Amino acid sequence: MTLIIICGATATGKSDLAVSLARDLGGEIINADSMQLYKGMDIGTAKLSLAERDGIPHHLLDILTVDQDASVAQYQELARKKIDELAERKIPAIVVGGTGLYIKAILDDLNFPDTDPAVRAEIAAEAEKHGADVMHQRLAELDPAAAAAIPKENVRRVVRALEVIQLTGAPYTANLPREGSTKYPHAKQFGLVMEREHLKERIDQRVDRMWERGFVGEVRDLIGAGILNGKTAQAALGYSQIISFAAGQCTEDEAQEETKRATRQYARRQETWFSRDERIQWIAPASHSERLATLHEHLRK
Repeated sequence: MTLIIICGATATGKSDLAVSLARDLGGEIINADSMQLYKGMDIGTAKLSLAERDGIPHHLLDILTVDQDASVAQYQELARKKIDELAERKIPAIVVGGTGLYIKAILDDLNFPDTDPAVRAEIAAEAEKHGADVMHQRLAELDPAAAAAIPKENVRRVVRALEVIQLTGAPYTANLPREGSTKYPHAKQFGLVMEREHLKERIDQRVDRMWERGFVGEVRDLIGAGILNGKTAQAALGYSQIISFAAGQCTEDEAQEETKRATRQYARRQETWFSRDERIQWIAPASHSERLATLHEHLRK
């Protein structure tokens, strides 16, 4: 079977590169961005349009409504099922995205304990009282690797990580498998990197384009569709900021600038997470065509 993973921080060009590679190999793409699972969350997640997908089948996009909560366990089951299905048909599977825990869930077995409603409720009440910053800082002190992977805006996942730590007495990431334990040992992982200043510029430009394309209107439509009833979706970068603007808690300019700041911060956390995985081969900053050529070179080895 051929399983290729393209990962890295947001705005590094993963999606376009995956499409080009899939076209060359006759492969299909599996999404590994936790927020692109949601229907209607298009502009703010930089989801490729049908035209940009260039006829390449994309899987695990638009499978949830915004009032539903995504889970790693559910994603793991769906992604592995699709990978195995493509393998049976001898079609290369190309996984692309920046949600590190989702990619790890494909490759490795995650052994999180069942939830304890009492413990979960206690921690959730603390989060309600003290706020996202305080809870994320607590997670960073107890498990820096988990804090690097989980955005502070996603309070639900922060609470879950703190719950696992309290239930097991061990770091959240201690429940991840030991190095070398993988379901797909022949998978090839590639990470895209970019100079920090260039990435900052790309993120700022991307957020500006999102606003120009009607990001605020998209979020207003999703508020009508029930995004406020879904803890995961409303915590997404940009969406949470525009929800605050819609609620009169900040100006539109403040929401836009906060989206840029939060996205840059998230990109740094993504870099930290992926840098810990020694299985990833890093592709140096280069043009799209040069990166594609480098990928092919690695795949021939």
